[in-house]
Amino acid sequence: MYLTRHETGRGPRWAVDGRFLPWGVELSTLLALPKDAMLSLLQGPLIDELAQGRLLPPLDPMHEVWASGVTYLRSRQARQAESGVGDVYARVYDAGRPELFFKAIGWRVIGHAMPIRIRSDSRWNVPEPEMTLVVNRLREIVGFCAGNDVSSRDIEGENPLYLPQAKVYNGSCALGPGIRLAEPGELRDLPIRLEIIRDSAPLFRGETRSSHMKRGLEELVAYLGRELDFPYGVFLMTGTGIVPPDDFTLRDGDVVRITIASLELENEVRA
Repeated sequence: MYLTRHETGRGPRWAVDGRFLPWGVELSTLLALPKDAMLSLLQGPLIDELAQGRLLPPLDPMHEVWASGVTYLRSRQARQAESGVGDVYARVYDAGRPELFFKAIGWRVIGHAMPIRIRSDSRWNVPEPEMTLVVNRLREIVGFCAGNDVSSRDIEGENPLYLPQAKVYNGSCALGPGIRLAEPGELRDLPIRLEIIRDSAPLFRGETRSSHMKRGLEELVAYLGRELDFPYGVFLMTGTGIVPPDDFTLRDGDVVRITIASLELENEVRA
């Protein structure tokens, strides 16, 4: 099943497999349920009305988005190269405890075909394509969407304590286009692709697979939920395994296209 959120004249409305759900059924309601109960509800009687309207970010305003760092070897190498204290990234890659940080609140998230941003006080900005888990109140993985953890590498590289400024700002988190419901086992070896287009021509292409992650999906979710409750569910970005070359930085007008399995998230860059 595939969940999408749409703009309508009466406000946002959720749909499943291209047909609207009844008014009042929100993702936060669904993610408060056990997974089996959620799936049963979605397979029940639906409003027989085709979903229309612009796609919105596939989460409710109160949802939290968290992120995982240094879960791929390529990411560890890139973080070490950019930082004056690169050993901290090598240590967290090999440590028992993963790196987890808050990325965005739902109302600040950007959706498909909406503009992402780069910071005005940074000179080295990159997209980070990430499979993003959708997790319910009981910490069950119910599906995924495509995510872009836009980051300022020079700010983070200057000092790891600047991570929130490098990662958390207006337009730095994009999710979409919708949520593909899936079992965790279906997510272990998905293709992940990144394409950056500048002046209508491809500038960079890269690809990896979710199976290249060092850490397990359930492991990341378990650590996130150790001392945190998410009564409406939570989104967890799982890290990036694709890093453009060091001489690359995003520019105003670039188009970033992230493809994870059948989901394609595309955003234009605005400075």
